Amino acid sequence: MLLAFRNGRILTEKGIESERTLLVRNDRIEALVGAREIAGADQVIDLHGALLAPGFIDCQVNGGGGELFNDDPSVQTVATIARAHRQFGTTGFLPTLISDDLDVVARGIDAVRDAIAGRVPGVLGIHIEGPFLNEERRGVHDASKLRELDGEAVKLLTRPHGGVTMVTLAPENTTPELIRALDAAGVIVSAGHTDATYDELQPALASGLRGFTHLFNAMSPLGSREPGAVGAALAHDASWCGLIVDGHHVHPAVMKLALRLKPPERIMLVSDAMPSVGAPTKNFVLNGRPVTVANGKCVDEHGRLAGADLDMASAVRNAVRMLGLDVATAVRMASANPAEFLALRNVGRIAPGQRANLVLLDDDLRVHATWIDGIPHRHG
Repeated sequence: MLLAFRNGRILTEKGIESERTLLVRNDRIEALVGAREIAGADQVIDLHGALLAPGFIDCQVNGGGGELFNDDPSVQTVATIARAHRQFGTTGFLPTLISDDLDVVARGIDAVRDAIAGRVPGVLGIHIEGPFLNEERRGVHDASKLRELDGEAVKLLTRPHGGVTMVTLAPENTTPELIRALDAAGVIVSAGHTDATYDELQPALASGLRGFTHLFNAMSPLGSREPGAVGAALAHDASWCGLIVDGHHVHPAVMKLALRLKPPERIMLVSDAMPSVGAPTKNFVLNGRPVTVANGKCVDEHGRLAGADLDMASAVRNAVRMLGLDVATAVRMASANPAEFLALRNVGRIAPGQRANLVLLDDDLRVHATWIDGIPHRHG
């Protein structure tokens, strides 16, 4: 099946291109050709002037559609979360487990393995956020679930499942040798919920620490004499940083400073989404505690942030509106940048040979349709 996408604006690595036609054969992008070069196409898709962009990739999706991955780590839960986020342009994501017992982690890994084998659209792997965290920076993670990273845990985290494994940990609570073992096995290691000093982070970065989970949140702050985790992240050009751009987790002025200090290709948007995203009922329960959602903000009974009521399309819009980014840069932070962080070479861009994961956006950056591996999912 050869699809021809025409009469729109197409966001490529060169920028936003007009008067071009995108050819997709089956699940792959074949070519970007002249506006009238549609001969031989089995289906011509008129974009009506809208923007065709790479589908969004979200590294941190705790839930959606009323479901929390921890509550039921199953293929059905993964499929529900995927469906909830797909309507907001997310064509690739990591179902994310927050700190839990290792048997729950094992069930989550198995669920993702089976979801990938069953071709649940959009599943790229799993993000295991904890339980190898610093209790002082745990946020709403259950303190009773926290534990040290040891050989048993490394064996579990390196279990093959057909996709990417990302692990968020506190580097000060483990060793460079164990970080190196995870990295050597292909695990994407990220620092988060950490109270590490700048100096403590240097051997971790040298041993394969690749990124920082939700920069500024739940980590040692930047100070004049102790740069902390934030300072280490901003000073290290080669690492990636996730940002929750919802206006609640980080002040826009602080995010603007990060964008001045960090190479823009090393910043990625994440949702940190909770069950409220794509759900008719917003409030939910986390670790047996009620979480109230209002005006896009999730808080527990103590007023602590408990994830986010944020989807990736909203994150892109917020990056344009709050941070003053151009559309191309904001979309890259939601597509190519996370793909590169996850070491995925065949998603995140509109280019020949890439998987045909696409999102159609109007002038207000609202999602009208997504395609995953060339298969359409229309939303309006």
